[in-house]
Amino acid sequence: MPRYLAQLHQIQCHSTLAELSSAVVYLSLITSRAPYPLDSIAAMPVPLTVAVPAAAAGLAYLNAKGAVGYDYHLVTSFLNPVFRAKWRQFRDRLSLFYVLEDAALNPKTADNVYLIFEGRSWTYKQTYGLALKYGTWLKKHYGVKPKEIVAMEFANSEKFMFMWFGLWAIGARPAFLNYNLTGKALSHCVKVSTARLVVVDPSFSDNITDELKGGLPGVEFVIFTPDIEAKAECIEPVRSPDADRSEDKSQNMAILIYTSGTTGLPKPAIVSWVKCIVSSGFPHRWLQLKHPDVFYTSMPLYHSSAALLGTLNVLDSGATVAIGRKFSTKLFWPEVRACNATAIQYVGETCRYLLAAPPQIDPVTGENLDLKNNVRLAFGNGLRPDVWNAFKTRFGIDTIAEFYAATEGTAGAWNLSRNDFTLGAVGHVGFLANTLLGSQSAIVAVDWEKEEPYRSSKTGFGKKVGINEPGELLLTLDGSDIEKGFQGYFNNKKATSGKVLRNVLVKDDAYFRTGDVVRKDSEGRTYFVDRI
Repeated sequence: MPRYLAQLHQIQCHSTLAELSSAVVYLSLITSRAPYPLDSIAAMPVPLTVAVPAAAAGLAYLNAKGAVGYDYHLVTSFLNPVFRAKWRQFRDRLSLFYVLEDAALNPKTADNVYLIFEGRSWTYKQTYGLALKYGTWLKKHYGVKPKEIVAMEFANSEKFMFMWFGLWAIGARPAFLNYNLTGKALSHCVKVSTARLVVVDPSFSDNITDELKGGLPGVEFVIFTPDIEAKAECIEPVRSPDADRSEDKSQNMAILIYTSGTTGLPKPAIVSWVKCIVSSGFPHRWLQLKHPDVFYTSMPLYHSSAALLGTLNVLDSGATVAIGRKFSTKLFWPEVRACNATAIQYVGETCRYLLAAPPQIDPVTGENLDLKNNVRLAFGNGLRPDVWNAFKTRFGIDTIAEFYAATEGTAGAWNLSRNDFTLGAVGHVGFLANTLLGSQSAIVAVDWEKEEPYRSSKTGFGKKVGINEPGELLLTLDGSDIEKGFQGYFNNKKATSGKVLRNVLVKDDAYFRTGDVVRKDSEGRTYFVDRI
C-alpha cells in the first residue's frame, strides 16, 4: 500500500475522546459476551440482527461526526494527481498532450466522445488527430517553435480546443486572449505575452484594427477564416518528437491566462504544468466523473474555470465535455438537454440568472421542462446561499460542488454538498483533511486601515484569527523556492513580488496573498466574507 494511503488509515476521526470511548465501549458490549455474570441478560450474546445494525450505526456516527469518508475521498482525489505530476516529471511527460494521446490510442477510450459543440461531436481519437493537424499547420506555415508563446483570440468552440492542443502538440505555449478586449487593453495583452503570432477567430476580426497592428510592429495577426481552417484540417499530420515537448520542471509554463483586469490592465498569470495536471486529475475523481458522463460548460474558455476545471477536468476521465458558445439563459437548458449533460458548470451569479428566468415550456405538450434534465451535480464558484437550495429544487439537482480558487493561486477550498450542513460554504474539511492539507493555508487578522494583514508593532509578525472570525486567506509558499508554488505574472516581477508576503507568522515563512476575507467555523466549513 502506498505510504500516503497507509497514513490515511492511521489517522483517527474527529471526535472527542469521550465520544470515541463511548462508541467503542458500546460496540464492545453489543458484539461480545459480558466479561462478568452481572445478570443472565448481560451474559448472553447479542443476536447479529441487533449487533450488526448497532455497530453500523456507531461507525456511521463516527464517520459523520468526523467527516472521515468525505475527507478520505477528498484527500485521495487530490493526492493522486500530485504524485502523478512527480511521476510525469520523472518521465519527462509533463505536457497534457500525452494525456490526450494516451486516451486516443487506448482502445477502451479512443472512440469515447471527448468534445460536443453545437450538435457536433469529436472522439478522443478525432480530437488528437486534429490537434496534430493544427500543430503541423502552425509549425509548417508559421515556423512556430517549442517553448514559443502564441496568442489566440477565440470564442468557445471546437477550434479553440484544436488550436490549444495543436500548440501543445508541438511544444508551444498558448496565451488565451479575452475576446471582449479591444484597443489599448488588447494591445497590452499581446505585447506582454511576447507573442509574434496571434491567431484570431474571424468573429473578432474587427478587433484587429490598423491602429492595433501599427502599435505592435513585428506581430503577425492571422484571421482563422474558413479557408485557412480547411487548409489546417487537410494538412498531413506529423507528430513532433518528444524532445519538442521536453520540460525539466513541473512549475514551467503551460499556458498564459490573464487576470480580469478589474484593478488595472490584465496581467498574464503563468499556469504551470503541475497546475494543469492537478486540474485534470483531481476534480473528476472528486466529482466521480467517468464515461459516459457529460460535463457542460458555457463559461469562457479563456478563463481558468472552464479551461482547467472544465475541459482538462474531463480529459483525464474518459468522459465528455460539451461546450456552449457563451452563457445564455435561453440556450443553457436546451443545450444541457440536447447533450444529455450529467454535470454543469457555473461561475458567479449564473445560477441566479437561471433561477430568475421564466420556466421553459415544451411547445407541443405544454410541459414545464425545468426538471427534464439528467444533471446530478453543479460545479463552480460563487453560488450564493439564498440561491443554493432554490436552484437545486427547481432544476432537480442533487449535489452542489462549490470551490474557491484563483488562476495564480497555489491551493483551493472545496465543498461537495448534498444537504444543508455545508450550504453556502466555499470549502469543507474534517479532521483528516485538515491534518493532511491544513498547512496549505492560513487565515490571518487584517489591519483594515492599511487593508493588509495585521502586523504586531513589537514582533512584526501577524496572527491567525480564531474560529468564526474573519481574516485574509493566505496560501502557503516554500520560502526557499517561491516559484515552485507560485510562478507569478509573466515578465512582471513587481506584480509577482506584490503577491508574496514573508515573515508573516514565523521567521522565513512565505505566503501568497489572496486579498479575500473568509471565516472558518468549528465544523471545518469555510465561508467567503468579502474582498479587501
